[in-house]
Amino acid sequence: MSLADRSTFKRRLDDLGVTVSEGPESACRDLIAEAAGDPAVGVSDAPLPDGIETEPTTADLRAAHTGVTDAELGVAEYGSVAIEADAAGTEPVSLFVDRHVVVLRERDLVPDMPDAFDWLGPKAREGSVDVVFATGPSATADMGGLVHGAHGPKEVHVVLLREEAADGEATDEGLEAEAEEADE
Repeated sequence: MSLADRSTFKRRLDDLGVTVSEGPESACRDLIAEAAGDPAVGVSDAPLPDGIETEPTTADLRAAHTGVTDAELGVAEYGSVAIEADAAGTEPVSLFVDRHVVVLRERDLVPDMPDAFDWLGPKAREGSVDVVFATGPSATADMGGLVHGAHGPKEVHVVLLREEAADGEATDEGLEAEAEEADE
């Protein structure tokens, strides 16, 4: 992942009306807490804040305002995230809520769809993947004016996690990115 890919991804998300917060992996819990609304459900390998139901029932999912999931991959060119259907319920937690908070590790960001297909190809050949590429909030104009949230979340918030050095500091790449943004 290059700084250009990260910048393109963030710019594309901004174009789609998607909020992005970012920080080191050690700040993940706090970043999610700031992005989530109550009640919330989550299925994520990332550390989740207290109060997010991590083994949601159907009733929990129906009552939830926010769903927190991991994205297996981000596609910079489109601002898309790959959400895998799995036994933990990642797909319904991402689709049946008003706000979807997506946790994406910067190392899982690729520049474009050919690179995304390079990731997807082996999984598809093994028959072990069911993936939705989600790009921004749900929207449709099937019956007139543009409606958000008709087939999925009305809002999307991406938590982009930078890698850290062993001492907990941002890696050189992360620090360079911060300096580049400060110059903009």
